[in-house]
Amino acid sequence: MPLVENLVLVFVAGLITALATGLGALPFFVVDDFSDRWNVTLWGLASGIMVAASVFGLLREGLAYGSPVLLVPGMAAGVALVVVGHRLVDGIKHSPKQYEEADFRKLVLILGVLTVHSFPEGVAVGVSFGELGLAEAETVGVLGFGLPVLAVFMTVAISIHNVPEGVAVSIPLRSLHVSEWRMVWWAVFSSLPQPIGAVVAFYFVSLAKEFLPLGFGFAAGAMIYLVATEFVPEALEYGADLPGKGRRELVVGALVGVLIMIPLAFV
Repeated sequence: MPLVENLVLVFVAGLITALATGLGALPFFVVDDFSDRWNVTLWGLASGIMVAASVFGLLREGLAYGSPVLLVPGMAAGVALVVVGHRLVDGIKHSPKQYEEADFRKLVLILGVLTVHSFPEGVAVGVSFGELGLAEAETVGVLGFGLPVLAVFMTVAISIHNVPEGVAVSIPLRSLHVSEWRMVWWAVFSSLPQPIGAVVAFYFVSLAKEFLPLGFGFAAGAMIYLVATEFVPEALEYGADLPGKGRRELVVGALVGVLIMIPLAFV
């Protein structure tokens, strides 16, 4: 399969994960709000999905391609990416409440902040397609394409994870009386860096297949660090007024997320 065709395929996969964020706005067509308990549980669900996808998908596949010699430095580099990204946008506050009133310059700034958050997830999708065309890769037929099992697994995992993020984006927009369909658009907008990240990551790992473990580790490190520094604190913020500070709902959601992904990982 030519490189351009592969890049288009990876971009479409990343776009699917971005569009999945819009699904998080759909419940607001029938309900007015989500309780704090549900918000904590949904963030826990997203956390469990991301950790399970990293451990059972990326790290397991990385070990299958070689020793941890490249995997561990890759994880460290993934963490460094998120840390540096956070420092670059440190002090810049953005909120979905700003979307409706933002001028072009502010939207560019907001998109830059969103890139720091969602770009690593796109990287995970792109890296998972690194096995595309390799004879030793396990593949599954999807719409006539022979796709690596890991690529399908990661695309599904990131898509499921993006739904709670879409809910989180839509909550403040609801308070501004934004229409439901515009909430869907802004939810998708918040994940637009993902297809770009997917294409960039796939292109680099496709140049040197022997560095696939480094790429797998990079994506896993970035996602696990995102869970620890963004998802969990976000969940606990919603749960601050709940009994037990929301920890029970967070743990239950995370366990459900892991249980959802384990069967997919070992299909």
